[in-house]
Amino acid sequence: MTAQSPTFHNSYTQLPDRFFAHVAPARPHAPALLALNEELAEALGLDVEWLRSKEGLAMLSGERLPNGAASIAMAYAGHQFGGWVPQLGDGRAILVGEVTGRDGFRRDLQLKGAGPTPFSRGGDGLAWLGPVLREYVVSEAMAKLGVATTRALAAVSTGGDVIRETVLPGAVLTRVARSHIRVGTFQYFSARRDVEGLKALAYHVIERHYPQARQAENPYLALLENVIDAQVDLVSHWQSIGFIHGVMNTDNMTLSGETIDYGPCAFMDDYHPETVFSSIDRGGRYAYSNQPPVAQWNLAILASALLPILNDDKDLAVADAQALIDSVSPRFDAAIVERFRRKIGLDDERAEDDSALIADLLSRMAANMVDFTNLFRALGKLPDEGGPHTDAPARDLFVDPTAFDQWAESWRRRLGRQGRAEADRKSAMDAVNPAFIPRNHRVEAMIAAALNNDLEPMQELMDVLSRPYRDQPDKANYADPPTEQEHVTATFCGT
Repeated sequence: MTAQSPTFHNSYTQLPDRFFAHVAPARPHAPALLALNEELAEALGLDVEWLRSKEGLAMLSGERLPNGAASIAMAYAGHQFGGWVPQLGDGRAILVGEVTGRDGFRRDLQLKGAGPTPFSRGGDGLAWLGPVLREYVVSEAMAKLGVATTRALAAVSTGGDVIRETVLPGAVLTRVARSHIRVGTFQYFSARRDVEGLKALAYHVIERHYPQARQAENPYLALLENVIDAQVDLVSHWQSIGFIHGVMNTDNMTLSGETIDYGPCAFMDDYHPETVFSSIDRGGRYAYSNQPPVAQWNLAILASALLPILNDDKDLAVADAQALIDSVSPRFDAAIVERFRRKIGLDDERAEDDSALIADLLSRMAANMVDFTNLFRALGKLPDEGGPHTDAPARDLFVDPTAFDQWAESWRRRLGRQGRAEADRKSAMDAVNPAFIPRNHRVEAMIAAALNNDLEPMQELMDVLSRPYRDQPDKANYADPPTEQEHVTATFCGT
């Protein structure tokens, strides 16, 4: 059978010209395929043989686009670390078009690091190898963890150099998303008092992501509520696995509810609510514990941008939007408690204050420098009736093991009141508490090896992370926390 090039749709280009700029990707010097996500390609209905061909590599590198593709950079604005920037846009990413997957849904294919655009603001629009491989590995790990996320189809080296603090090898990531529309996209048109642009954008998002909103009395208000639901589900999921995005600007929050822009992202090792990794987050705005309130702040910004189309009566528009934004915090509280309830093996909601039991555990973990991922995984191995010896997998993670003993007594009393079979409880806990995450030191080691033309560590890491909820005894060292020398204290955007 002859390999087939993909057929692209370009629905975003059907919007007015002010929504985007036509731009051609930069031609790479000597492109070479570093990684191809064959599983994702097949789900998207793409021909793996063609993607590995000369023509496929030409598309993945930006050298040449297939017929039907229309490469554009999207316009948007945003709040970055709370500061308003009226024009941002795709400064180093070029949207090639959309493909329809085997599930019937359209998804964008975007080349990240494919050269300058009209929105580059003096930058080169390029990416170097490290951030490309980081996003490839972490976004795919997130997908396997069950988190809503953009995906990585391919990583390609360009054969050219990128100048940052030093000379580095260039690379391009092919990113896949349900769409790349952000809160900042709505801000862009709101700031320009472009009501028709807001309506066109809202209609496009409703048609693509939330068609049920068409039936609502106020479709635009229903759109806002759908986005709130999606973001509460997403960020509560982040909290439950110890993921820290690192740069939750409004231009990095999608309307589709997918995690996007894996810049200075990281997973916690030792638990502490104030954990920050991003080198540019000097004030801790995007610390682990701040992610839900920041998401609410971003959603309030979205609501404000939508006001001109929510209701002709401004007071009614504000009242309706405010009511929804006021509901975000309690929605987060309920969603986070529910996720952590499952993490500690509870399948019922009782009159007892489970949030207090969860908060007590997290407080003891913070005081004892307990590894977040390993503690919850270990809990799923403990019996319903335990003690210091049987509880060793969990209690030994505490500087003061008696701190765990005290909490475990309360936990087991709560387990006893739900009457759940021990085997069922353990199986359910293993299904939500991963054994393996993309630990920062492993990601950094993988990048360092790739810079020396060794992709084997990346391939092995990807293999382990493809089964995060399964015990893999032969790869148990991938669950180990970093040694003192391996600790990663800061992560970087890579721009």
